Amino acid sequence: MIIDVHHYIFLDQRNKEMQNSQVGWTICLSLVSMDALGTQTAILYSPPPTESLVQARQYSLNLSQLCALYPGRFGFFTCLPTSDDIQGVLEEIAFALDELHADGFALLSSYGQGSTARYIVNDHYDPIWKELDRRHAVVLLHGTQTPSSIPCPHAFLGLPISEQVDSQRDLQSSCLPGGDWQKNSNFQTSKIIFAHLGGSTPFLAPRVAVLSHHMRCPLSPEEILQDFGTFYYETALSSHEATLAAIEAFVPADHILFGSDFPDKVLSLVSTVMSAWYMKHLREYYIKEPVELDHILRVNALAFFLRLRDLSATTLKPS
Repeated sequence: MIIDVHHYIFLDQRNKEMQNSQVGWTICLSLVSMDALGTQTAILYSPPPTESLVQARQYSLNLSQLCALYPGRFGFFTCLPTSDDIQGVLEEIAFALDELHADGFALLSSYGQGSTARYIVNDHYDPIWKELDRRHAVVLLHGTQTPSSIPCPHAFLGLPISEQVDSQRDLQSSCLPGGDWQKNSNFQTSKIIFAHLGGSTPFLAPRVAVLSHHMRCPLSPEEILQDFGTFYYETALSSHEATLAAIEAFVPADHILFGSDFPDKVLSLVSTVMSAWYMKHLREYYIKEPVELDHILRVNALAFFLRLRDLSATTLKPS
């Protein structure tokens, strides 16, 4: 019963069958890919095209209906558009959990463009984080792929490769005073999952810790690194020997979850072949540690998504 915590869905509001021909995606495509990888349940993530609360509500309703059509195969993250209407976002949190029974929430690392952009750790969003924490919510935090003023260096080094640094910036901000989720009483119980193993964070965290302390951060390097280790990380497009060795040394094994990133529209669809390549390397890395592998693929996610625990005791046939 593999559980995928990073699986996209592209909804077309005009199509009741919930498919989007513009990106070549259908629900059957996801199910076929899941069956090929051995994935029982995928937690779906569908960012609405704008920061409209009305559109976000409709997307959440559609996702909820889809999960009801395929019980056991799908869960979903409600995508929260963090607009200036903080009260509206708080109402969406309540609706998603109390009415739709969402599995959690998806947030981007920053919102807005140019000088108006804010990182999600900005004080402006404190009421949202406080409510998510009060509700013991699960949050998938994905880096915002924002083009810089410098063009991509090569045709083969597109935006998802050369600009995927915002997750790391959010992690850095969160572990320093003024943006500290872990030492602030408002942020004690929510579970925050960073996509793609936190980007370059496992490699750069020691540098951040030492240099931030040198620049008069009151936390010691050890305290900063300890805060980094309280977050959770998922494996989408990241499970290779080099990255797995880094994350394994960085956080406890129970802080790593499986994600496929299938089918990422920005990458012109992450194919089943690509997901299988990463799955192969994940299994090979843990070939002598089957218990640890089982925790990454299934057990750790069960601690996040309580409604899946009953399903884990049964064998559900693939579609």
